[in-house]
Amino acid sequence: MLRRLHPDQPDSFAFTPENRTWAEAQMKKFPEGRQASAIIPILWRAQEQEGWLTRPAIEHVAGMLDMAFIRALEVASFYFMFQLQPVGSVAHVQVCGTLSCMICGAEDLIGVCKDKIADEPHMLSADGKFSWEEVECLGSCANAPMVQIGKDYYEDLTAERLREIIDEMAAGNVPVPGPQNGRYGAEPLKGLTTLKDHESGKTQYNASVQAAVDIGDTIKRIDGTEVPLITPWIDDGETKVAPKTKPKKAKEPKPAADKPADETGITKQEATADSAAKPQGKSNPESAADVVEAKPETLDGPRGGDADDLKKISGVGPKLEGVLNELGFWHFDQIAAWTDAEIAWVDNRLKFKGRIVRDSWIAQAAKLAKSDG
Repeated sequence: MLRRLHPDQPDSFAFTPENRTWAEAQMKKFPEGRQASAIIPILWRAQEQEGWLTRPAIEHVAGMLDMAFIRALEVASFYFMFQLQPVGSVAHVQVCGTLSCMICGAEDLIGVCKDKIADEPHMLSADGKFSWEEVECLGSCANAPMVQIGKDYYEDLTAERLREIIDEMAAGNVPVPGPQNGRYGAEPLKGLTTLKDHESGKTQYNASVQAAVDIGDTIKRIDGTEVPLITPWIDDGETKVAPKTKPKKAKEPKPAADKPADETGITKQEATADSAAKPQGKSNPESAADVVEAKPETLDGPRGGDADDLKKISGVGPKLEGVLNELGFWHFDQIAAWTDAEIAWVDNRLKFKGRIVRDSWIAQAAKLAKSDG
């Protein structure tokens, strides 16, 4: 559906003082420079105030948020919840036409709107008080068929009841929203078998309907005076600073599992503990940047033609074993004897830099050399 701005536009737009305060509070939810993230709620507030979203309103909001007008227009024209044409001065009726409501009589409700309001959706009634449209699912399938009017749902409708509701609104009255067949909420039509607390008489309506009744005028345009401005993230006009949190304690290593991590007999926890408690070589420099490379003692081949299985070191696979052999390392005791400078030399020749220290090769090799000896 092509959505364009209506050809007839008012000359200007301005929020009421209360709505302006509300809109500015929404902007403070976001970091400096990210105020544009508040565009949807602020556009919605402008629509609630005027009934529909005018070009001056879109431009006004874009200016507040330091956005290009076209960016704000993109948002307004993308979402169908924004009305880009005038709506009824009293009420705009949105009839749910999706599956559950259609099965239960939505077409009859649409017939009432055509008869009492206008032949086509988005057209104003002859007196300008009403308009209507068919919308997608409004999420009240258990109470089908239903319509949304202003801020509220009118559910469990019949064609006759919708006629009465429109007549009541035209006369200046506000019908009680919610289920229109006596249901409290969305309980089975045969009645509740549990959760009967409301039957005590403490509340006449469900929470949503009760709130609407307490306000007293559910189809009134929002001007900011209905309820106190609720902005818990604001304190005396300034954004609240998040409370300081205590630094998290470092997690202690979990006890080693009974089962070794691999055939070396060294668990991952033991390897981590060894790495933290012991220097990896014969020296303990403060940082890797302080280490000067030194080539370890290498061999042209394994002693006696019998090489150690270096794959027993956790973190060494067939590929790394081949690289180590090419570099001249065939035995556990060679690796166990590496100093920090020698580790740096080997590390720079492996494709998996940092693995020697991370997987505690020195500690593992020393233990394997001892067990083989």
